[in-house]
Amino acid sequence: MDWTRWSVILLKPDCIRRGLINDVLDRIQRHVLVLAQRQVVVEDWQIFIHYWDMLVNKDWFPDRDIVRCLRDNYVGQEVVVALAHGPEGADTPALVRSLLGHFDPTQAAPGTIRADLGADSLSLATSQARLIDNLVHASDDATAACRDFGTWYGANAWSLLDVGGN
Repeated sequence: MDWTRWSVILLKPDCIRRGLINDVLDRIQRHVLVLAQRQVVVEDWQIFIHYWDMLVNKDWFPDRDIVRCLRDNYVGQEVVVALAHGPEGADTPALVRSLLGHFDPTQAAPGTIRADLGADSLSLATSQARLIDNLVHASDDATAACRDFGTWYGANAWSLLDVGGN
């Protein structure tokens, strides 16, 4: 499997609450094929695997209880996941992440999804000891795409990746 051609897109609860699912996916779809969209109610294990780096590097957030923040923001909440599939030779994770922009919408470049549609800031989130609402996540790289696929689609979903030779 060539995971450089794949990315898992996670539309976060704030995106869903604000009714921006189609806006976000349409903007990504202009650059890569978006398929296998599904709604998921997040379980503990999924969000802890998905944001493992935040748990391992809790010292990045000395003012927050990351486990509590992840549970409060995600567990029991609905998210939408989709697969992005790029053309041969593409670094699809990097391409999709460039469309999203900086994780802090106030720092994101104009024209990116988070800059144009974001409504939060890192400074506000920090002052309220919570995680930032930034609408959408996409796999960091090919290794993360493989892990994210297993987390959000499961081991029995490999047929979703059968798109003209991957």
